[in-house]
Amino acid sequence: MSQDKNQETSSSTQDNTHEINELSQAAQESNPSKPADAANPGDQSNQPMTPEEIIAALEAQIKDFQDQFLRAKAEVENARKRSMEDVAKAHKFAIEGFAESLLPVLDSLNAALADNGADSAKMKEGIELTLKQLVAALEKGRVLEINPVGEKFDPHRHQAIAMVPHDQEANTVVTVLQKGYLIADRVLRPALVTVSQPK
Repeated sequence: MSQDKNQETSSSTQDNTHEINELSQAAQESNPSKPADAANPGDQSNQPMTPEEIIAALEAQIKDFQDQFLRAKAEVENARKRSMEDVAKAHKFAIEGFAESLLPVLDSLNAALADNGADSAKMKEGIELTLKQLVAALEKGRVLEINPVGEKFDPHRHQAIAMVPHDQEANTVVTVLQKGYLIADRVLRPALVTVSQPK
């Protein structure tokens, strides 16, 4: 019985010694200040590290990993903030650019109101010029007109309010009662149309 206990104690001691040696080897690999020199047996650095030295080396390694993690986390947070600022600036400048393109239209309307002349031809010319300015401003803001006369009816872009007899192929847009508009390929308002009915 005593012999069995001695064997168990010896086995446990060997296991503990093996674990300490593994920790010592790992700590030495992570701590270049204590290189192993097999060619110089008298060098103290060849001696196994004490448990206190192993713990200190591992704690230093943990601290280094924590510092790397905190630096990486700070870099990710800074990148996220810069991305949000860029998006906010893009939205702001897009609105400013569109508003700036509408200013000439506003100037033309104010000038037309200030004109007390009764020349209808001149008034019409001014309105046409103002309309061209407005269309150009909308196009600059990627707002495009939908005027589908003669085109095949598209329920995604057109809104039919009536079907009428016509010589054209069935489901073809005959008249546009109100133009539609797209903004960046997205329907801002569908065109109100009449469509040819089947014969």
